[in-house]
Formats: sequence, structure tokens, C-alpha cells
Amino acid sequence: MNQTATKHLTLFDLLGRAWPCAAPAGPPCFSADGAAVAFGCADGTVTVVPIEDPEPPETRIRVSGDVGQTTIRPRSRPAPPPAVSAALHQDVPPIVAGDKSGFLVGAGDGSVLTLGPDGAVRGTRARIGTPVVALDHARAASLTAIAGGDAVRLCQGAGALSDPLADDGEGEVVAIRLSPAGRHLAIARAESLSIVALDGSGRAPMVFGLLSRPLSLAWRDDGAWLACTLEAGGFLMVDHAGGRSGTVTGFPMATRDAAWSIPAASIVASGAYRVAAWSMATPPLDGDMTGALVSGRAGLVAVESIAAHPARPLVAAGYANGQILLVQIGGRDEVLIRPEGGAVTALGWSDDGHQLAAAGADGMVSITTFPERMFK
Repeated sequence: MNQTATKHLTLFDLLGRAWPCAAPAGPPCFSADGAAVAFGCADGTVTVVPIEDPEPPETRIRVSGDVGQTTIRPRSRPAPPPAVSAALHQDVPPIVAGDKSGFLVGAGDGSVLTLGPDGAVRGTRARIGTPVVALDHARAASLTAIAGGDAVRLCQGAGALSDPLADDGEGEVVAIRLSPAGRHLAIARAESLSIVALDGSGRAPMVFGLLSRPLSLAWRDDGAWLACTLEAGGFLMVDHAGGRSGTVTGFPMATRDAAWSIPAASIVASGAYRVAAWSMATPPLDGDMTGALVSGRAGLVAVESIAAHPARPLVAAGYANGQILLVQIGGRDEVLIRPEGGAVTALGWSDDGHQLAAAGADGMVSITTFPERMFK
């Protein structure tokens, strides 16, 4: 007699939505109004998926009246298809959230384009003479930083471009990041990290040497600290307010991400066989590891990507085997969200902490929606 095996539903099956892209995608970018997420893809296109869920988890949760058991039924239909732009770049286009519902996208012809949530180009913010390799935008100051080749320029609103900034760094530009208030700009080049003051003070750039090629930049929300992750494993952290700096090493893999957890007063990083975390009461400078926080459980597969929850002492961790976990910072508690899939190369939380976006090396992108009761 033939028997049909019943698939064991995971949390991702119940809470997640996934879409295939034609090419691997870069980090997720949530729009300013929280209505959509954009992913730049390696074929130069941008995939935009809506946050609004036709079947949100809250509408599928049931609590039995007799024993009070909570269950959630599966979705009854697949997620609607995403919007996909035309090819805009020769590589993964850099993307940042615009001032309202759309996105700013760096194009291969040197344009900074405004892209709507439907994937359509709505206009041009600025134009430089070379392909845009990095892009950032500080909504608080309506300021856009644009990198192309070995030069970085600023654009205020939709106004004229500034002259190239003098940052005294070495090598081609790899990444840029404006501080949350738009008063400082971090410029990661192949061999150095510079912090340039944009507040009119005229202060000379702060320049730091790097032990290996940089991968990403992350300011703390108050702009007091900056982290620069490294290809050889580890990260440089800069106490911008106090003038201190130091490189944390000893990671077995490239450190793709570092993030600041305000609820846990800590810094977390990928690149090890568990989530690496330290309390900022005793930051890991000058070899001081007394602030190390045991977070989750050690395993045999490396953490590829992380994203700190904006409101709770939790971090989402993506692994090379496709797993996605929620990990307690400073504790061993873990929740398995997704058990398998392509390597998770990027993660990002919505501002309200209810949506977790992910990108995979296999071209899959996803959004997992967490109902409030998940965190109780």
C-alpha cells in the first residue's frame, strides 16, 4: 500500500515567505516607511518584495479553549511574486532607503536612481563619472554619499555634487557609511579606514590601517562607535567619541557582519562557529576579552551573517548550511527558524523587529514575520 509522507512543518514554513532570484542577492534594504524590502542581485537587477502579508501569522493562530494550546495553520496559497527592475549595474547594485517609500540605487553608468516599490525607476538623484560602487544615505540630514572608483562625493537632497572628499586613505573604495545623524562619514578602502567630519569643524580625517580587506561598516546608533569587518576574520572597532581603537582577531572565517545591540549593550559578529559577542561595558580592545558573552551554542558550521534585533537582546544568525537561528545574547537559548537551504549571506531586521529579511547564496530571498507573542 502506498503511503504519502507528511512533511514536518518548520517555523519558516509557517512564518516565512520566500522568492527565487535570477542571481544571488546582496544585503536586504528596508524602505523608510517599512512597506518593502529591496535586494540588489548579481545580475544587476533589483528585486523588491512587499512587507504586507496576505496571510499574516496573527490571522492563522488558534488557541484551543480547553487546554489553551496555541497552534498556527499553514498558508493556503503561495506568496505573490516580487517586483524586479531592469538590469542597472554590472554587479550587485548598491541600495539604500530613500526619504519615503522608495530606494536609492547606484547604477553602472554612474547614476544614482530613485526606484519605486514596484521596481520602476522614478528619476535620477545624481550622476558621477564612473560606476557607483558604494552608496549611503542619512535621512536625518537628507545627505547622500556616493563612491565611484577611488573618489567619494556628497549630494545634499537632489542638489549638486560636492568635490571629492579628502579622506587620506589608501586603495580603492570598498564601503562607505554615514553616521546616523549624517555628521561623519566612514570610508573603507582596500588598505585603510577613514572617518571624515562633515559637521563643518574642519577636523582632519581619522585614519586607521587594516589587517586585511574590509567587508562592511556599522555605526552604533549614537554614532559613538564604528565597526569595520575584515576578510581575514575579525573586525576593527573605533571608539569615535573617546579616540580609541583596536582590532579583534582570531576568527576562523571571514567576518561578514558586525552589529551593535542596544538592548544587550553589546557588539556581535559573524565568522566563528557560534555568535561572537562582547559587552560594551568592557569592549574587546587591547586584547581584553573579559566582556565576552556566551551566546547560543557552538557548532560545526560557521556563522555567515548576523543581524541584531532592534528592541530585544536577540541576534539572528545565518549559517553556511542554510540554517537561520534566533540567539539570546549572553545566553544559550536558541530558536531554529529555518533548518536548511543555501548559505545565508545577509540578514536584516525591520525597524519594529517583526520582520527578518534574508538573502542566500542560492538566489533565494525571504521575509520571516514574527507575531508579538513569539517574543513573550
